[in-house]
Amino acid sequence: MSDKSVDLVLEGGGVKGIGLLGAVLTLADAGYRFERIAGTSAGAIVAALVAAYQKDGRDLHELEDVMWDLDYQQFAKEPFLQDWTGPVGDAFAAFVHGGAHSGDYLFDWLTPLLRDRGVTTFKDLRIPDSGGSLEDYQKYSLVVHASDLSRGVLVRLPWDYTKYGMDANEQPVVDAVRASMAIPFYFRPVQVTTQNGTATWVDGGLLANFAITVFDRTDGVTSRWPTWGVALSGKPTIGRDRPIRTVTGIGVRCLRTLMNDWDRYNLEEEGIASRTVFVDTSGVSATDFDITKHDQTRLFTNGQHAATRFLENLPLERQLSP
Repeated sequence: MSDKSVDLVLEGGGVKGIGLLGAVLTLADAGYRFERIAGTSAGAIVAALVAAYQKDGRDLHELEDVMWDLDYQQFAKEPFLQDWTGPVGDAFAAFVHGGAHSGDYLFDWLTPLLRDRGVTTFKDLRIPDSGGSLEDYQKYSLVVHASDLSRGVLVRLPWDYTKYGMDANEQPVVDAVRASMAIPFYFRPVQVTTQNGTATWVDGGLLANFAITVFDRTDGVTSRWPTWGVALSGKPTIGRDRPIRTVTGIGVRCLRTLMNDWDRYNLEEEGIASRTVFVDTSGVSATDFDITKHDQTRLFTNGQHAATRFLENLPLERQLSP
């Protein structure tokens, strides 16, 4: 544990995740160490990499090359016939498989990156907490969020594996991340064999895209260190209200509401906004897998600037000593 320890929560946002990395590196450059880190979707990808590189004692700036070299288009690349037929092929694949794209590229890309840092299963991310307040199931440096459509609940991995009859220590980290990034209808859902049958897991953003309270204590005791969050949106604002009247429009907006910042009022009223880094990602969609290098650079820079402003505005009583 460092004098500048924090827990960190990263919001989901698809290709916008490089903005998370810009913020994380700025916080790390200021001397902060992330004792535990949680993420959803793209946030889960960045969180897994940060947890693994930090565990291995690597310079987190090595992740810049990892992210710059990532070919985002590979996430949406499919067999020739589906690519050739475009939206029609994607729609057919989504109808047959539950998602237009397999998402398998994540395994090819992320598995060796984690393995080279000594991380394969969650056992590799166990943390000591002798005499601490953590329950045994919570003693991991990484938490990944997924949504269980079968049971209708949020799944916190590895914390909740036991509820499915699974040994958390033996579960591959990349499997959890793959479930967390399964954007409904875009990526195929993950089917998980349980003691009761099969559960279907999709993007954690469906239920908790920004699970900022995951590490908060509920016993009234002061936390050993704060929890900060990085959100892939501007600070919550209220724009013009527009009615939604059509059945299709209501369906689309329901899905968008579930996966966007539906709890933004709570972020402000419960004081959560004061511990959140808000990264401006305007003009970029989560599924813009043909994102340009220019936009990647802009998102990364916005993340850096947002974290810098956050640290500059941090109240003196909440700043951690160097």
